[in-house]
Parts: sequence; C-alpha cells; structure tokens
Amino acid sequence: MRTSDLPTKASVGLGLRRGLMKDLQAAPAGNFDFLEVAPENWIGIGGAHGAALRALAERYPLSCHGLSLSLGGAAPLDVGFLQEVRVFLDHYKVPLYSEHLSYCSDDGHLYDLLPLPFTEEAVKHVATRIRQSQDILGRRLAVENVSYYAAPRQDMDELTFTNAVLREADCDLLLDVNNVYVNSINHGVDPQAFLAGIDSGRVVAMHVAGHFDESDTLKIDTHGASVKPVVWSLLAEAYARFGAQPTLLERDFNIPVFSELVVELQTIRRLQGVEVKRG
Repeated sequence: MRTSDLPTKASVGLGLRRGLMKDLQAAPAGNFDFLEVAPENWIGIGGAHGAALRALAERYPLSCHGLSLSLGGAAPLDVGFLQEVRVFLDHYKVPLYSEHLSYCSDDGHLYDLLPLPFTEEAVKHVATRIRQSQDILGRRLAVENVSYYAAPRQDMDELTFTNAVLREADCDLLLDVNNVYVNSINHGVDPQAFLAGIDSGRVVAMHVAGHFDESDTLKIDTHGASVKPVVWSLLAEAYARFGAQPTLLERDFNIPVFSELVVELQTIRRLQGVEVKRG
C-alpha cells in the first residue's frame, strides 16, 4: 500500500535506475523506504519500464529530482515541461520535487550542471525562476547545493549565496553532503562551518554519494563509488545539526552487487538511529 508522504524523516532511499530494476523489484521490505526518479526519464514511458515504475510506485513512495530545469539559466523557463512535471507529481502523489542550484542550458542542453556566479544579480535571477516554478508546480521546490570546480564570479561565498537564494525564493534545500565535502576540499572551505551556517528550517532531505580522489586537493563528484568514511562522518554531523532527514544514497554507475548498496543503506539507518535516540 503506497502513501503520499515519505515514510518518516528517518528514512532511506535509492535512485530508480533501469540497471537496478530487477533488484529493486525483488528487494525485501526494509531494504529501502522510497525511490527517487528523474521525471525527465520517466514522463510518458510505457511498455515494460512503465509498468515496472507503476508497480514500484504502489509499493514505495517516490521522490523526484530534476535534471534539466536549468534554474539559473538565461533562457525562459520551459513552462510546458513544468506542467508535465506537475501532472507526473500529482499522479504519483510525489511529496518532494528537487532541482539543482545551477544551470544546464544555453542554446540547448549542455549535459552538465554548471555553477552560478555568487552575486546579488544571480540571487535575484534564480530566486525569481524558482518562485515561477513553484507557482506552476503548485508546490514548494527544494534546490540542491551542487559541486563546482570553478566559479564564474564570487562577490560572496557559497554559503551566503545559498542562504540568500533560499530566503529570496522562499524554497527548501536538498542538502547534498558529499557536495559539501567535495567543495570544502576543492575550495578550501570549512564543511562544518557550511553546515552550521545553513538555515536549519530549510533542509527537507539529504543526498550522500561517493566521489573520486583525483589528489589531496581535488575531489570529483562522480556518484560512481562507495561513500567515503569522511563523508559518513559529515553526514552524522548533518543529522546532529538538522535532524534525521530522508536520505538518498546516490549511485549512478560502477553499480555494485545490490547487497553492497544495502550495506550502505544500513549505515545511513544506523546514523539516523543515533540521531533519533539522541533527540
């Protein structure tokens, strides 16, 4: 029996990937609590994959994480696409829709998540587009802090920029803990200070993932490896700051046997349980 809400704040999820479909369908109750889908990849999908999505949605709540809205882009928002997303969210009673605090299009899609300048102009621009999106969707939007490797302009730091967007747009935050760590190494920022500075009332969910250690001073956000111990520690600190929030384990390639993913999901549950008992 499906519900319209994520089960509890202390819940764990996996991304619905076609390569994982058989494992997700066969998974016993308790391995995970919800599934995350990119609506771009599932709107209008029929056949066997469409049937599998519908069957899984009967067993598990869905959350949605967008890939192509390009909230920081210069081209007008794709209103038609947003209307399609709203139909999808309403149909599957999706309680959480998130997108990236970045842009991914110019004259067409760029197939990458590119950083925004940390300026007042960018704050107002992206906040206006978030508010417009929320009006079309008929619900609040959560934006995700992204990893970045070069910033076009920085009149303020990432923390100040992120908080300013959240306030100006009156939207929520999907906190990606791995991105916090990756950015802290690549840009010499204190990750604990970043967590401490975020408005706790805005955080509604979290992501955790693996990354690639290019060097001691360069980390690449890949979603293609197991979560590093240092990121698990930062996730525990995030729970201490924001409470145990619904948390997705991201794995997009180099996908291991399903039992290895379950072990990582159990680590999330353990860390959430510590926070629940503490509270």
